Amino acid sequence: MCKKVCTRIILLLFLYLPVTVAQAQKAPPVPPPFRVDNLVCEYKTNPISVDQANPRLGWKLITRDRNVWQTAYEVRVGSNAVALLKGKELIWTSGKVASNESLHITYGGPMLASRQKVYWQVRVWNNRQQVTPWSMVNSWKMGLLKPSDWTARWIGDNYLSDTTGGPCPMFRKAFKLDHKVRAAHLYITAHGLYEAEFNGKRVGNDYFAPGWTSYNKRLQYQVYDVTANLLKGENAIGVTLGDGWYRGYTYNRKKNVYGSKLGLLFQLEVVYTNGKRVLINSDKTWKVAYGPIRSSSFFDGEVYDARKEKKGWSTIAYKDATWDSVRTDSVKENLVAMFGPPVRKHEMFKPLKVFTTPAGEKVIDFGQNLVGWVQFKFKAKAGDSVKLFHAEVLDQKGNFYTKNLRTAKQENTYIFKGDSVETFEPHFTFQGFRYVKVVGYNGPIDSTSVAAYALYSDMAQTGSFATSNPLINQLQHNIQWGQKGNFIDVPTDCPQRDERMGWTGDAQAFSRTATFNMDVAGFFTKWLKDLSADQHSNGAVPYVIPDVLGDISLSAASGWSDVATIAPWNIYLAYGDKKILQDQYASMTAWVGYITAHTRAGLWDTGNHFGDWLFYAGTDYADGAALTDKNLIAQAFYAYSTQLVINAANILGKQDDVKKYTALLADIKKAFLAEYVTPNGRMISGTQTSYVLALNFDLLPENLRESAAKRLVNNIEDYDEHITTGFLGTPYICHVLSRFGHTDIAYDLLMKESYPSWLYPVKNGATTIWERWDGIKPNGTFEDPEMNSFNHYAYGAIGDWMYRVVAGISTDESDPGFHRIHIFPHPGGKLTNAHAELETLYGKVKSAWSIDNGVFTLDVIVPPNTSAVVTLPAVDGPVTEGNIDITASKDITNIKPATGNDMQMDIGSGTYQFKYNLKTHKKNS
Repeated sequence: MCKKVCTRIILLLFLYLPVTVAQAQKAPPVPPPFRVDNLVCEYKTNPISVDQANPRLGWKLITRDRNVWQTAYEVRVGSNAVALLKGKELIWTSGKVASNESLHITYGGPMLASRQKVYWQVRVWNNRQQVTPWSMVNSWKMGLLKPSDWTARWIGDNYLSDTTGGPCPMFRKAFKLDHKVRAAHLYITAHGLYEAEFNGKRVGNDYFAPGWTSYNKRLQYQVYDVTANLLKGENAIGVTLGDGWYRGYTYNRKKNVYGSKLGLLFQLEVVYTNGKRVLINSDKTWKVAYGPIRSSSFFDGEVYDARKEKKGWSTIAYKDATWDSVRTDSVKENLVAMFGPPVRKHEMFKPLKVFTTPAGEKVIDFGQNLVGWVQFKFKAKAGDSVKLFHAEVLDQKGNFYTKNLRTAKQENTYIFKGDSVETFEPHFTFQGFRYVKVVGYNGPIDSTSVAAYALYSDMAQTGSFATSNPLINQLQHNIQWGQKGNFIDVPTDCPQRDERMGWTGDAQAFSRTATFNMDVAGFFTKWLKDLSADQHSNGAVPYVIPDVLGDISLSAASGWSDVATIAPWNIYLAYGDKKILQDQYASMTAWVGYITAHTRAGLWDTGNHFGDWLFYAGTDYADGAALTDKNLIAQAFYAYSTQLVINAANILGKQDDVKKYTALLADIKKAFLAEYVTPNGRMISGTQTSYVLALNFDLLPENLRESAAKRLVNNIEDYDEHITTGFLGTPYICHVLSRFGHTDIAYDLLMKESYPSWLYPVKNGATTIWERWDGIKPNGTFEDPEMNSFNHYAYGAIGDWMYRVVAGISTDESDPGFHRIHIFPHPGGKLTNAHAELETLYGKVKSAWSIDNGVFTLDVIVPPNTSAVVTLPAVDGPVTEGNIDITASKDITNIKPATGNDMQMDIGSGTYQFKYNLKTHKKNS
């Protein structure tokens, strides 16, 4: 018996041994304890359309050890990936460079040519005399750098008249490839929007390409690697165009802002395995027809007639004998490679419920106010139609509400062809909605037949924030979804009504919060290029970017046009990118120059200003006077923009400008004090916003600041701890309160649940940020439908304070990009915990605190190649880190007392946990 069992065991071992060995051979190697990863070129991984002459490179250090920083690096660039691994065929090597810089490292090799693809690696030395292995090989490919690189011609349909709102043209060409394809790249752009197909398959997963820029000055093109889309032998191309931003309806139903004719520029470059290169360009050999998309508009939606589909139209089998010839045009554009992230599909939502309203309408509730569209799978007879109407809210009675859309229809119409089950989603439109009304379809509607998809620019989520208070957590959710829904290639003001423009005031108010939630470096860098392009020759900045208003009188508003200085500075702080200051510096100084040219005796009291837009204007309280003088606001932002120019000039080494603008700033502040402040520090506008701006922008002398802060507190108390600020005061009010020792009052504002407050919309079921404090009034009625968006992100600027003060994560302005980090949490508001994480360009930063029976615990993560100043609040007794007294820790240095009972110290990279008893005398702690 034993002999049989032993034999079986031996046989089993032999049977399994080869598999085990094979599996072991295939097992991934254990990564080294110190390595480099996450290589990027111009904020992207392996980009294929770089048009920067000297691209910038970056990487992250990966290690579990504490106190690790880079002491040197070496970058090598080659023309062949295999050779590069052996250190051969190098184009450029940096050599060993003594530096702790791991971001924005400029390629310093010979000038690269159009289309040239290069490969690169990096290795790093650290302070422990360790060196990483060479990183994985990454690459970048240059775009088309010269106008002469474009041999394609613009093509269009043959309509000579304006056809805005008409059917979408479909362009087609069949072609033959004589040899096997080694590589193929498509360079493509359009007047309008495009969707391209090869052999029946869509190219890429981008939407609304080529994106929205100042088209007459900067038209983006995209590059796609389409090697896998092509076959040896016969192939076919199909491209559909839509009106989009180019000629579609914009504000006040204005159309044809950039032109009245759609056009396609298409250049396919194929390299055979034998090395031969062939081009397939848009030219007169193409054909055009019209198909199922009868109209498509951002404001109005899409009409799709499935009976007019041209089955297989982008395949070689399709016969196009009846198609028309195309119109050709050799006009050259100012073409630029795409820099910012493309719009893509993201989250999918199933119906929360399907119900019938009191008015008898069939409505789907997706549970989230989102921006995108609905995909359905319905069955009906040929010629039947279904209409989808989109709304953000229901009215008091529970009925579908669309009055706040103004003239935007936001409806999609589908006409059935009569197949078994037909699937549809739109192409060149998007809607802002939570609720969808279905008209004309009586079949079943459930999670198997409908889904909503969110579309927004493809920005990685970098930040997370959560607390013990579910209402605050919902507020954070709403802030993030307001950002997603309004960051559709440009930072729009709202995504649902007939506006959807890049309002500058909203963008400047929210820009710093945006950097915490998502990676917006490329997004804002791209948009700011259009700001420079559309800035008027006298320095005035339009109200909206890209400027579809086209009227110089609609520009130069304080707090709006100041985005020209504020946004570049905030992006610099978040990502440590000096180049954005270099690129935008002329724009920044031109804007300050415009203001200076329109001052009188040092005061900017001319022009049209929006003031503190949508401030609380109710009369519920005894004071009822929250209106801030518009010229006071203008002078305050004049000072702030001038200060930011000084900051940028210092960083860029422009010392003559530092002297010039420092003298100007002194005059601006002097004029502000003389005009708007009494000798004892009282503002002529005794509002929250006036004190907030004066204090935040350092417009008051030191001896008047404390009393001004107390007046701010008194004003808040007069309003029963409610906020009354509008778009311009709201981003700064809690920061000012914390700066002057009134964090408890800032928490009072944050935690208020009655109108006006941040939590009032949350208590009323909001899933995004509202345009108005009272979009839905306490009695259930709506604000003026002419201006009542339920997805407007400006008031979400409180998110910046939540990250930087509640959780306590911020960057050192003298060493930005979170290279030098500040961790200083501020417990309060009856919170028992708060948790925030931020994925910086160096790695993850974490600050998570909790209070349990008076014991304060703070968990901190500091990424490699950075350091942090940690300030522990309200320390009562000894402090431990990892159960060891901090004074005995070799990883913690420079321990010293800070304000009150706070304690400050320096730490290097790594994971830490601090514990101590918390003093409880602070209000709301």
